[in-house]
Amino acid sequence: MARTAKNYDGTASTNKLFKDLLPKELSSIQNQFKDRPDLVLASWPSIIGAIHAPMTEAHSFKEGILTVKVKNSSLYSLLKKHEESKLLAKLRSQFPNLLIRAINFRMG
Repeated sequence: MARTAKNYDGTASTNKLFKDLLPKELSSIQNQFKDRPDLVLASWPSIIGAIHAPMTEAHSFKEGILTVKVKNSSLYSLLKKHEESKLLAKLRSQFPNLLIRAINFRMG
């Protein structure tokens, strides 16, 4: 005798479509990573770009302030005056659940 599942009436399909499961799983994954400030540090090279990534290092992220070490004064000036607002916008769009208040650039 074949076994039937509980609450199965014999007419409904037991298959589940991937498109129905995907949003729930993606939401679950996002919730697991939403409060991980260490991901801000890990994503810094992709945010700053391949050209400037070797000359900068995301050092810490505390209380909504990202501290970035910059290797030379020319790059420091460029980032501070022209790129800071763009970088903040990128960070905020990539990490909407984290409060990102500012970026502090430091020589080092």
